[in-house]
Amino acid sequence: MVIKMSNRRRKKTLKKTKIIISVIVLVSECLMFAAGYFTCAYSTKMAAGKTEAVSEEQKTGQDKTAKLVEKIMEDMTLGDMIYQMMFVTPEALTNVGTVIRAGDTTKKALEKYPVGGIVYFSQNFENRDQTVGMIKKTQEYSKIPLFIGVDEEGGRVSRVGSNPAMGTTKQPAMKSIGETGDVNKALEVGETLGKELSDLGFNVDFAPDADVVINENNTEIGDRSFGADPELTAEMVSKVVKGLEENGVSATLKHFPGHGSTVVDSHTGYSESVRTIEQIRETELLPFKAGIEAGADFVMISHVTLVNVTEEKVPSSVSGEIITDLLINELGYKGIVITDSFSMGAITKEYNTADAVTKAVSAGADMILMPTDLNTAYTALLEAVENGVISEERIKKSIRKILTLKAEKQML
Repeated sequence: MVIKMSNRRRKKTLKKTKIIISVIVLVSECLMFAAGYFTCAYSTKMAAGKTEAVSEEQKTGQDKTAKLVEKIMEDMTLGDMIYQMMFVTPEALTNVGTVIRAGDTTKKALEKYPVGGIVYFSQNFENRDQTVGMIKKTQEYSKIPLFIGVDEEGGRVSRVGSNPAMGTTKQPAMKSIGETGDVNKALEVGETLGKELSDLGFNVDFAPDADVVINENNTEIGDRSFGADPELTAEMVSKVVKGLEENGVSATLKHFPGHGSTVVDSHTGYSESVRTIEQIRETELLPFKAGIEAGADFVMISHVTLVNVTEEKVPSSVSGEIITDLLINELGYKGIVITDSFSMGAITKEYNTADAVTKAVSAGADMILMPTDLNTAYTALLEAVENGVISEERIKKSIRKILTLKAEKQML
């Protein structure tokens, strides 16, 4: 009997022990859950605070940049602003033969013509040291730091890479990169170009080519493009942009709104495309959208005439329907709009310098690349403002964009 009672007590005790253990486990789990919840909540709150701090920091930076830009503009004449909208060759600036160094002539020219940017070509490069010295001196002579640009796409458009004395990488044609299907190779191209060009003193590369090859007989673009697949081309373009921008060089998407469907080379004369706006939105615009999202600082407008898109049958570079309506309003592009060279046949055979630059700025262009005559271009825009054809605020809008980018790139 005693034995039975002991067993019964033992069973009760065991049962109580199990219950106590279960309660302890349950309480422990609850405590752990609560701790995790509050830790997560705290982390989320901290993360939100950090994001808010970053946003506030960015806002403060933007405010400082805006104030700096306005302060600089206060000291600029209308003429100074107009010159900032010009992106010219060193020869057009100095009115001398091939420029390979910067001296008193360059200094005096920049004092008289305070242009916004200078673009160099193969003939300006003898070797690495000469190029670095020329660019450095040119920057020192400019009151407002210059955009220093070059066409360095790879393949047949390699102003720097084609010269072994420059000590840079000669990139292949982008068609060969596209054929690999490997977007990381495009990123490598952008990173290499960015690092090497930045080391030489360049801060703008007129690349990448964002055209989609639609017409296989197109010779102006051809192997400069990543290919005929718009989605793959878009990915490749975004990677090159990323590589350039992250290494201190502004990328330029060209040739908006797409030059891959044409036959005639716009360097020689009138070039048109019969593509519809629906076709263009589905194909040609994809790489430009990707490049804009990747942070390209410039978009270059082509001289192609879209005969089935615009009401006014004019080159895209002087078309408000293309620049303002399509690029700025529809795609939401807020960066610098630069024309393709105004020394090309598609412009020179259709317009005189004065008409071309006036139409381009009226259409929404911020910078004119290589006007045939700098003085004529300047005078035309000055008179257009004085005569009410273009408002002074329209000029200031472009200058704010130009100076803001220069400030963001820590040039000012």
